[in-house]
Amino acid sequence: MESRRRVFLYQSAKGYRYNSDTIFLYDFVSRFAPKGRVLDIGCGSGILSLLLARDFPVDVTAVEKQTEVALYAEHNYSLNAVPVSLREGDFLKLPFDERFDYIVSNPPFYGGGSLRSPNSSVDISRHAEHLPADELVKRTASLLENRGYFIFCYDAKQCDLLLSLLREAKINPEYLRFVHPKADREAKIVLIAARKGSRALLRVLPPLIVFDENGEYAAEALEAFRRANTHSIKGERWIEERECTR
Repeated sequence: MESRRRVFLYQSAKGYRYNSDTIFLYDFVSRFAPKGRVLDIGCGSGILSLLLARDFPVDVTAVEKQTEVALYAEHNYSLNAVPVSLREGDFLKLPFDERFDYIVSNPPFYGGGSLRSPNSSVDISRHAEHLPADELVKRTASLLENRGYFIFCYDAKQCDLLLSLLREAKINPEYLRFVHPKADREAKIVLIAARKGSRALLRVLPPLIVFDENGEYAAEALEAFRRANTHSIKGERWIEERECTR
């Protein structure tokens, strides 16, 4: 079995932290063997950027709008000696001089009726009002090369909305994969790969089932974690030490 170098990730113990959604997104993106220029929208601690830059011949740019979160990403890129260009700011407003072959994202997708967090960092990372789906898709379309891929995950209940927005923006949905907590549970998220300028028919892949009937991680989910090979570290102490040395 192929062994990948472990990635170490500092992240806040109190703010938003990556979860299995991003691991499954990384595994899904890997199916398309990315190469060329890649843009990671809302990179958080930098996990998706790091894994793609580690595993594929790509030139990665990452965008993060939250200053403290961007500090973690910058530190993680340096710590793991992975070349990622980080830009701090709002994806919808930042200027870009280039187009990208792949744009990837685990964007905020909670709707207005969901429970809000008092932690502003968590709220920004989770709720779609901070990056509305229509604006995300429209801006992504303007930055994709022809035949370029937009690969992302979203709330499964909003799949119809996403398909409509993508087709309107002329980014044709080519692959869907639903992620279910268990085989007898409704899908929680959907993984989507859409391609600019494509006319291919949509393919719905077999579902990813996260847990088996005993509540243990299913084999495919475990394999995704193994390939990612990440180790998380509480980052508050690093932030404090950083401030003391400035």
